[in-house]
Amino acid sequence: MKVYNLACHLDHHFEGWFASEADALSQQESGLLTCPVCDSKEIVRLPSAPRISKRASRELVPTNQSAVQANSSAGVNRDAGQSMVLTGSEHAHLQAQVQATVMKAMRELINKTEDVGHDFAEEARKIHYQEAPERSIRGHATIDETAELREEGIEVVSLPVFPALKDTLQ
Repeated sequence: MKVYNLACHLDHHFEGWFASEADALSQQESGLLTCPVCDSKEIVRLPSAPRISKRASRELVPTNQSAVQANSSAGVNRDAGQSMVLTGSEHAHLQAQVQATVMKAMRELINKTEDVGHDFAEEARKIHYQEAPERSIRGHATIDETAELREEGIEVVSLPVFPALKDTLQ
């Protein structure tokens, strides 16, 4: 089993599991390998190595040492004017964690709402005017329909639907 770190042209990072390197290349050449976030077929394999953590925590590094010293002597918070410094691999790991968190939240949202499809605007109005039972719904609406709903005082949120959420992977 080969596990590769992959990314699309929009810099979405993800893992791919393949029986062999030939299998990975074959899937990519036939267009089967796509980004789970944006569905792009422009995929590149990233360098990978075992991750060995050398330190338990990241250090805060002052961005302006004199400002930090002046603030600390004046009784100002010592963390002001400092920023976290990340290595390339730490940045990639953090980015992957953010993507995973967004995908998890989107899956939870999908699981807790009813899909009303293209009848979203109509169903949202029915719920708002108490002509239908109150519940959380999701669906498709045009920009104009969304604007009209907001003008009527109906709260709506527009969210992208990632290709990976449209169908289950297993």
